[in-house]
Amino acid sequence: MKSLGTAVIGCGSISSVHLKAIAGLELAELKAVVDINEELAKKTAETYGCDYYTDYKEMLQRDDIQVVHICTGHYLHAPMTVDALKAGKHVLTEKPMAENKASAHTMLDAAEENKDVQLGVIFQNRYNPSSIRMKQAVDSGEFGKLLCMKGLVTWSRTPAYYETEWKGKWATEGGGVLINQAIHTLDLLHWLGGDVASIKGSISNDSLEGVIEVEDTAHAHIEFRNGVKAIFYATNAYGRSTPVEVEVIFEKATLQLRGDTLYLLQGDTSTILAEPVKNDLGEKAYWGVSHQFQIRDFYAHLLEGKHFWIDGPEGYKAFRLVMDIYESSKLGQRINYTE
Repeated sequence: MKSLGTAVIGCGSISSVHLKAIAGLELAELKAVVDINEELAKKTAETYGCDYYTDYKEMLQRDDIQVVHICTGHYLHAPMTVDALKAGKHVLTEKPMAENKASAHTMLDAAEENKDVQLGVIFQNRYNPSSIRMKQAVDSGEFGKLLCMKGLVTWSRTPAYYETEWKGKWATEGGGVLINQAIHTLDLLHWLGGDVASIKGSISNDSLEGVIEVEDTAHAHIEFRNGVKAIFYATNAYGRSTPVEVEVIFEKATLQLRGDTLYLLQGDTSTILAEPVKNDLGEKAYWGVSHQFQIRDFYAHLLEGKHFWIDGPEGYKAFRLVMDIYESSKLGQRINYTE
C-alpha cells in the first residue's frame, strides 16, 4: 500500500494526538518533527523514530515529505501553511485556521494558487458517530423540518493554562474560549444549520481578569438562511470542564447531544442513537476522539486523488463565525451575511 511522507510542525500537547494517529496509519510514514525547542523536538523524534528540525523551512526542502501537519500556536498557522503549500506540500492544520481574517485569507489564497496540493483544516468532531447521526437526521428530514438549535460549552481554564507565551493574547491566539475551545461547537451548528444569514454576540472576561487580554465567556444568536435559529453559550469560567451539549429540535423529535452520546427524545421516550468511540490516542475526553478518523480520511483523499471536504473554505466557516462574534460584540450590533 502506498504511503505519504509526513512531518509534524509543533511538538506541544495536541501534536501527540496527530503523531499517534500517524503512527497507526499505513497511509503515512512519519519522516520528521519540528519545534523551535530543540530538546523537545529531539525527544519527540526519538519517541517516534524520525528526524527532527528546529527550522521548519529546512524541513520543507525535503522531497520525501509530501504532507505537513501544523500543530503550533494560532499566529503561526498562516505563515507556515503558506510556506508549505508553496513548497508543494499538502497541509493539515489544527483549528483555528489563523488568528485573524487577514491571515486566514492568505491561506485561502495560497491554496487557490497551489492547486496541485491540498489544505485541510481539523474539525475532528464532525467524524464523531453522534455528529454524523445528527447530520443524517437534518439531511434526510426523517424527523420533519429542523426548527432550532442550541450549543453549550462549559469548561474550565486556570491561569496556569495561559502560561504558554502565545495564549491569552489577541495578537497571537486571536481570542479566547471562542477561537480555541468553542469553535468546534460553532462548527457543528454551522454544519447542521447551513448558510448563515446573520449573527449577534457578545464576549466578556468573567474570571480571568488581569490574566488574559481575551474573553473567557461568550454568547451568540445565529440566524440561518433556512429560517432556523440557534443560541450559543461558551465559557472557560466554570468550575470544571463538563461535556459539550448540543440540542437539535425538529418538528417530530428532539436530538440531545451530551459529550459524544446522542439521545432521541420523542414524547416521553428517550433512546440512545449514538455512543462514544473509544481510542488509545490519549485525547482528553472533552476533545472528542475522532482526530484519527479525520487524519485517515485526509490521507485517503490525497492518495485517491480526491478533494478533501473540510478544506480551506469549509474550515473558514466556523472561523468566520468566531471573528464575527468578536466584531458584533465590539460594535454592539448584529452582523449580516451578504454572501
